[in-house]
Amino acid sequence: MEDNFENLKIMVIDDSKTIRRTAETLLKKVGCTVITATDGFDALAKIADSHPDIIFVDIMMPRLDGYQTCALIKNNSAFKATPVIMLSSKDGLFDKAKGRIVGSDQYLTKPFSKDELLGTIRTYIPAS
Repeated sequence: MEDNFENLKIMVIDDSKTIRRTAETLLKKVGCTVITATDGFDALAKIADSHPDIIFVDIMMPRLDGYQTCALIKNNSAFKATPVIMLSSKDGLFDKAKGRIVGSDQYLTKPFSKDELLGTIRTYIPAS
């Protein structure tokens, strides 16, 4: 079954250009609109304008890390229900637990595969 992610707005927040580009390429192929941000501040400015359906956020970022960014998103009543997926190159229990505390919905270890990325989206966005 081909995924239909048309009209889905996905935000990818990562200070790595490679990760942003990889995710953007994969997501655009399945019809998503992709909004990228280089860090938490950049993301918070864009979220209000773009209202993404799902947000992927890297944990290790300068200025405002993924935990802080997730907490700020989840503390905003307009975006509380938006799924936030943490991205990390570390697959640690501590990171996962900390992610849950700040309200993240899932945790994806980098580098992620296309199947993992799309599978995660499928978990939160019912098939159209």
